[in-house]
This record gives sequence, structure tokens and C-alpha cells, in this order.
Amino acid sequence: MGHQKLKYMDNIEHIAELIHQSFEERTAVRDQILSQARSLTRHCANAIRAAHRNERELASQHLIQARQIVEAFHGIQDRYPDLYYAGYAQDALKEYAESKIVFSLLDGPELPTPEELELEYAVYLQGLAESVGELRRRCLDTLLNDHPEEAERLLEHMDDIYAILVTMDYPDAITGGLRRLTDLARGIIERTRGDLMVSLRQAKLERSLRRVENRLGQAPPSDD
Repeated sequence: MGHQKLKYMDNIEHIAELIHQSFEERTAVRDQILSQARSLTRHCANAIRAAHRNERELASQHLIQARQIVEAFHGIQDRYPDLYYAGYAQDALKEYAESKIVFSLLDGPELPTPEELELEYAVYLQGLAESVGELRRRCLDTLLNDHPEEAERLLEHMDDIYAILVTMDYPDAITGGLRRLTDLARGIIERTRGDLMVSLRQAKLERSLRRVENRLGQAPPSDD
């Protein structure tokens, strides 16, 4: 009986030790994911900030560092898929998609593809939806600097993005809550369109007033 009890205790302690080791390892991986997710989010935010300031080289440096973290996430995805999909990594990857999309659209019409970014489609679409807010910010900046043609170009991109988002009529479990982001994007685009129209009308009115002032200034003096 004593021998059986001893064997039982050895067995249960061995099982407990294996569980401890597994939990210790998973806890370390979870902490690593949280740290990398914070770092990724920070690099993406800094990249967008630099892009808005036309500091393209600095933005590129942040995006290169962000890419390295994204690649590290892939190894975690293979070994610990449950931790990878717990939410921390996905939120940070969405920020990465947004920063890459904004960086590309501020200078041209070319969008990076999900495959180029090595991102899942749902995460990519979430980043695409959230890029609309940053494009609005750039639109307002260009209007303040009297570049309405650039604001119109960016608004066209925003319209194109929304046109794609509304076709993704799938359950939130598939898209990761894309419907809410699409509704937010629509409101942002409508406000931006209104701001652009007001700015264009004001500019047109100011040009008309200047033409009137010029004609009045060139008119011959009255005999009266």
C-alpha cells in the first residue's frame, strides 16, 4: 500500500511539474506578444505621424522595424495559435495595415496587398477602414495649406475604400467587426466631403470678390 501511495505521489508531482513548465512557457510567450504588440503599435503610430509631416525617410524606418515584429509574430502564430489569436497581436497588426496603407496613399494610388503585408484578410480590411480617419486628417491639412486638388484626390481614395468595405457583407465573426468600422468610415467621409465643399465654395467666392475688386480698381473715375 505504501509503495502504491509513493508511486501515486511521484506520478501526480510529475504531471504537475509538466503543467507548470507548460504554463511558465506560455506565460512568457504571452508577455512577449504583449511587449511586441505595444512596440508594433508605437512604430506604426510614429510612422503615420512622420508621414503626415512629410518625413518619408523616418516613416520608412519605423515601418521597417514594424515589419520585423510582424515577421516575429508569424513564428508565434505557428507554435501558439490560441495566444496569437487572443487579440493583442491582431489589434497591433491592424495598426500595421493602417500605417502601410496610409503611407502608400499619401503619395500615390497604389495600395499594398494583404499578401505583400502578410496579413489575414480581416485584419487588412480593418486597417483599410481605419485608414480613412488618417486620410481625412491629411485632407484637412491640405485644405489649410490651400491645396484643394490634393484634398480631392484623397477624398476619392476614401470613396474607393468605402465602396470596397460595403461589399464585405459577412458576419462579424468572419470580418472581425468590420461593419462598425465601415459605418464609422462613412461618417468620416461625409464630414470630409462637407468640409471640402465649404472650402471650395469659399475659395470660389474669394476669387469672385478679387475679380470685382480688380475691375473696380481699374474703372475710370466718375465725372461726379
